[in-house]
Amino acid sequence: MSEPKPPTPTPGDNYKGWLFKWTNYIKGYQRRWFVLSNGLLSYYRTQAEMGHTCRGTINLATANIAVEDSCNFVISNGGAQTYHLKANSEVERQRWITALELAKAKAVRMQAESDDSGDDCPAVPPTSGQGGGCRNSEVQSTLRTLNSKVEDLTTCNDLIVKHGSALQRSLSELEGIRVGGDMGEKIRQVTERATLFRITSNAMINACRDFLSLAQSHSKRWQKALHGERDQRIRLEETLEQLAKQHNHLERAFRGATVLPSSFSNPALGNKGTALIPACASDDDNEFFDAMEDPAEFITVPADPKYHRRSGSNVSGFSSETGMDDQSFDELSLASNPESPQPLELEPVRQRRTRIPDKPNYYLNLWSIMKNCIGKELSKIPMPVNFNEPLSMLQRLSEDLEYYELLDKAAKCQSSLEQMCYVAAFTVSSYSTTVHRTGKPFNPLLGETFELDRLSECGYRSLCEQVSHHPPAAAHHAISEKGWTLRQEITLASKFRGKYLSIMPLGECNETYVGHGEIDVVNHKTGDRCHLKFAPYSYFSRDVPRKVTGVVTDKDGKAHYVLSGTWDEKMEFSRIMQSSKGENGTEGKQRTVYQTLKAKEIWTKNPLPEGAENMYFFSSLALTLNEPEEGVAPTDSRRRPDQRLMEDGRWDEANAEKQRLEEKQRITRREREREAVKAASSPEEAVTEDSINDSPLKSAHQDNYQAMWFEKLDDPVSGETLHVYKGGYWEAKEQGSWDTCPDIF
Repeated sequence: MSEPKPPTPTPGDNYKGWLFKWTNYIKGYQRRWFVLSNGLLSYYRTQAEMGHTCRGTINLATANIAVEDSCNFVISNGGAQTYHLKANSEVERQRWITALELAKAKAVRMQAESDDSGDDCPAVPPTSGQGGGCRNSEVQSTLRTLNSKVEDLTTCNDLIVKHGSALQRSLSELEGIRVGGDMGEKIRQVTERATLFRITSNAMINACRDFLSLAQSHSKRWQKALHGERDQRIRLEETLEQLAKQHNHLERAFRGATVLPSSFSNPALGNKGTALIPACASDDDNEFFDAMEDPAEFITVPADPKYHRRSGSNVSGFSSETGMDDQSFDELSLASNPESPQPLELEPVRQRRTRIPDKPNYYLNLWSIMKNCIGKELSKIPMPVNFNEPLSMLQRLSEDLEYYELLDKAAKCQSSLEQMCYVAAFTVSSYSTTVHRTGKPFNPLLGETFELDRLSECGYRSLCEQVSHHPPAAAHHAISEKGWTLRQEITLASKFRGKYLSIMPLGECNETYVGHGEIDVVNHKTGDRCHLKFAPYSYFSRDVPRKVTGVVTDKDGKAHYVLSGTWDEKMEFSRIMQSSKGENGTEGKQRTVYQTLKAKEIWTKNPLPEGAENMYFFSSLALTLNEPEEGVAPTDSRRRPDQRLMEDGRWDEANAEKQRLEEKQRITRREREREAVKAASSPEEAVTEDSINDSPLKSAHQDNYQAMWFEKLDDPVSGETLHVYKGGYWEAKEQGSWDTCPDIF
């Protein structure tokens, strides 16, 4: 039976309830009963343990409270105690955060007051059942002490009046008495009453002194309490601001504002990611801890305020590399590039489609297909279209250009280091569609092409061609009138392992800019480098999901920018003002501490179109890629009949057409191999099917296949042989001359 939710905490209240606490990698998160009381957070396995066994306690006065995500938060005292906790919901987590922050503020204030007042100011310890809490107990104790002093003053005042009146009467009698035998008695009485008056007056003076001292002491404490209340108010305002942001995020999520940009695996950034795993507090008798693998090499902290520009009078005192604030990113780095090519003649902007037919729900006997495929290369498995999405790999490759604005901004940068930040963000954005896009693209046929002409809308156009079939390889060339050129050659090595697909992207990706040379993580002209890390994430990980971090350095290894974010949501970059070696991390590895300016958002994901969940989770750009267009080459992916049938929801016909095209491709390949054998063999030798299969010319023929629009050249930087666009496609399209294109469909 579920326990009722505890009420929303209020200042001074105790708070208790169930939370999930991280124990170890074997047991994961375990449900525990937590009790917050008098600035201490304790936990038990069950509520019944509260009377005899406490599993752990942490003092909030010296603790740090950090929020990780919607339901997770961490409490640590900087030492061996660290609690990684998870609430049932975001609302419940915020209730705990509010209660913990209030309890921490009170604990800090109580500790400061205790240190200042010492033993001179007695305190009444609060009880757990006291309705007003510890703060109310303190106020009541102070009021009782002050009332007692006021009562002492009142008593002294009454005694002074009484003895003063008696003294006055004695003096009057003394004046009217005659000199006689009773003179000595009267004088004795006057002396006694004067003595009593003096004693009472001294007592009142002492009481007044005590009252003044106590009032001064509590005046300081009340002043500190006022500051504490102000700090608490600021903290509550920050909490409310955070809640408002979370509410806005939930509202957008409810409306379906999810983003999935284009998908592309960039081999140049396939580096090993980092996983920062915080230490766990002891919970059970036997715990298991996984060692941190490749820990974070650096941490960032806000830079000293001296680096921020305060007024226009001291702007000239900062250099372009050490004092430029975040305003400079827009004002200076995005200045127009005079060497950018002149724009081509623009055409009227075309209205693109915003919907495709909804994905049908077909039943498929998965095991009947998978049982004969385990261990085989994915490109050689006759997969039905049920596993596909109605796009080819060439079109998926063109989706990299969804965030072409990053390359436009990079082309305008005057600093090659800042340009590297935009290029790195563009590379990260290519991974964003893999969150929901689980469908497999169509394997392009050898010689298949895909053009993406967005010259009138976006100022660029690109061409992809399948230049090899075994192994599958695609060449991509894009050029923009904004002054950049993108060149890629991608090869995928894939295997089906029964439980998962193993896909390893290979190849190179190069971007060329006017004035800054060729860039591919390393700027080969200036020596600038951007080292990105993609942090691995699993169910047991406590790090931010899909986290990406990076540092941009110059040729001398000096760090200038820090990039951070997630590859499915957004990326930010910050200018580094100062760096130093920090404390040792895991295994004694010393981490670098970067002092940075305020982070600036460099890339954020685009929202998915309405109803994307029924359209293969396509982005707005992906919805337009298979839209029929006039004038494209006969080999263009838009003309594939099996892909077109699948998009229309006719999957049975699409499967039959897919098998026909694959068999046609095999026949064409065997014919090319036979011609190659004939050309290299003597006329007397008989040419058979077996001789073709056994001939070394079969593999050699694959290497000598001539692509239609790309040619093999040696890369002067890497030394590898790559396919480079040789030109002629757009001229052939303008003339409508496709006579040399092969018949592949």
